[in-house]
Amino acid sequence: MAVQAGRRWAVVTAAGGTVFIAAGAFWLSFTALADLARRSGIEAGQAWAWPLIVDGIIVVATVAVVALAGHRQAWYPWGLLAAGAVVSVTANAIHAVVAADADVPAVLAASVAAVPPLVLLAITHLTVILTRPVPAPASDPSAEPPTAADVPVGQPVMPSVPVATAAVSRGEGREAAVLLRDEEGWSNKQIARHLGVHPSTVGRWFARPAMTGPDSEETT
Repeated sequence: MAVQAGRRWAVVTAAGGTVFIAAGAFWLSFTALADLARRSGIEAGQAWAWPLIVDGIIVVATVAVVALAGHRQAWYPWGLLAAGAVVSVTANAIHAVVAADADVPAVLAASVAAVPPLVLLAITHLTVILTRPVPAPASDPSAEPPTAADVPVGQPVMPSVPVATAAVSRGEGREAAVLLRDEEGWSNKQIARHLGVHPSTVGRWFARPAMTGPDSEETT
């Protein structure tokens, strides 16, 4: 209990620090992009919306990437994250070159201006990871699989499937594997690790139709 309490306080402290740093990075990037928008012809009353769009997509896409980790649909938030990061870093660097003093090298100004959006990207990802629940150790016999109420929105819930420690019957294992693949989007390696079998066994389950009867058992 003492270890868990200490870890909880450490996570809370780290999460608070990352949120504070993320807010500072967002503000620096916001002011630079808003000024660049005004210099580009956008009215002052509307210029504030442009940095919200550019940096906001980084925050939203980062949360989506973590929430969809392991799912086949994760490629889309990854694409948005990369695009938002490229636009934000480039725009901040351009603003630094345009607004910097004449005696400051353009490369130095651009490098300094690129730090806030990069920090925003990294710190947002770290914040989301810190706020995720820590899975119980596998060796803890009292650990129980999480329910839907215990898991954040978007994170897959590991189904409670009775699994033998050494091997899984083909019929029982294949049903569980199909459930994990179709409904949770897990890969063969994730399914094999969860069911305690070799990935090649999972591949054979998906390659051949289900069988019934005594011949349906296979060695894992």
